Amino acid sequence: MANNRILLCLAHMSGQEMNYIQEAFDTNWVVPLGPNVNAFEEDLERLCGEGKRVVVLSSGTAAIHLALVNLGVGRDDEVICQSMTFSASANPIVYQGATPVFVDSERDSWNMDPNLLEDAIKDRIAKTGRKPKAIIPVYLYGMPAMIDEIMAVAQHYEIPVIEDSAEAFGSRYRDQLCGTFGMFGIMSFNGNKMITTSGGGALICPDEATKKKTMFYATQSREPVPYYLHKEIGYNYRMSNICAGIGRGQMTILDEHLAHHRHLCNRYIELFSKVDGITVHVNPDNRFDSNYWLNTILIDPTKTGVDYDNIRLHLEACNIESRPLWKPMHTQPVFAGAPAYVNGVSEELFSMGLCLPSGPYVSDEDVERVAHEIIACCKR
Repeated sequence: MANNRILLCLAHMSGQEMNYIQEAFDTNWVVPLGPNVNAFEEDLERLCGEGKRVVVLSSGTAAIHLALVNLGVGRDDEVICQSMTFSASANPIVYQGATPVFVDSERDSWNMDPNLLEDAIKDRIAKTGRKPKAIIPVYLYGMPAMIDEIMAVAQHYEIPVIEDSAEAFGSRYRDQLCGTFGMFGIMSFNGNKMITTSGGGALICPDEATKKKTMFYATQSREPVPYYLHKEIGYNYRMSNICAGIGRGQMTILDEHLAHHRHLCNRYIELFSKVDGITVHVNPDNRFDSNYWLNTILIDPTKTGVDYDNIRLHLEACNIESRPLWKPMHTQPVFAGAPAYVNGVSEELFSMGLCLPSGPYVSDEDVERVAHEIIACCKR
């Protein structure tokens, strides 16, 4: 039916997940360890390459938190974080009693501006006498950041990088997997991500020793003795063997999912190519290879006669789900007073941007319907 609801992004099962889940039940491995956990981590390590190690966890937020714990971030420290992101990128900084320092975006990738990053570092050193403890760039909607330039700044000041690639599973920059450039990388397997474990995430670690330390923190920091002995604060962050089984099944269709999201992007480009005032966000150049987790557009109201919220409401009336871009963290009430280095880019993007249906259940016909309704709204 023409009025069937078109959703933004839903999970899509391969059909293999139940085999691994049934195996977990049959062997009674239903706890946060087991064969599926080990095998899923091995799958992810093969994907990462370059000697990286992976710990699967209960969420991507937990992964960011444990990266900060590994780096010794604590009270009175500062951590630089991309402003245009979901709050989960910044919240764990506060968990540790540290202060987020927000840095705005550049226009090409919409991610952390390397020049503004360096300005922020210089200013924080001048103001506090100390450099920030870590840098968290984010790959918005699957788009890689200018990670070469960000890493160059980070290495110059000897500040570790935590790549928040929660939205960028399978994305690459210069053919290297996003999440493998910095000291740590973050993956998310939430219900609407490129692959899902229903809920879950992973921390990409630089070596085996860091992986073991992360697993220690993720299992309540229990010392290896016969009784319960704790010398450090720990967390209940490990992924269950059942959820890991879902992840193993999902890995079998990763390439299919990536190809579908990129195909949908090409369809949006074709359909909006002759519409003045609507721009599809695409790879800035051949260094970038986005997974296009969510396809996004910018709407220029001076040319279309409507703004993004007019279009969002029109789509909703047509039973089509869409979503505004992330509201920058430096404009969020919860982070009022946090240092911020801004250039106006993220606020401008937020005022013009919309996420469009992009999931595995979105068909070419659905994309045509979405584009048709957006164009009709602009012509009113």
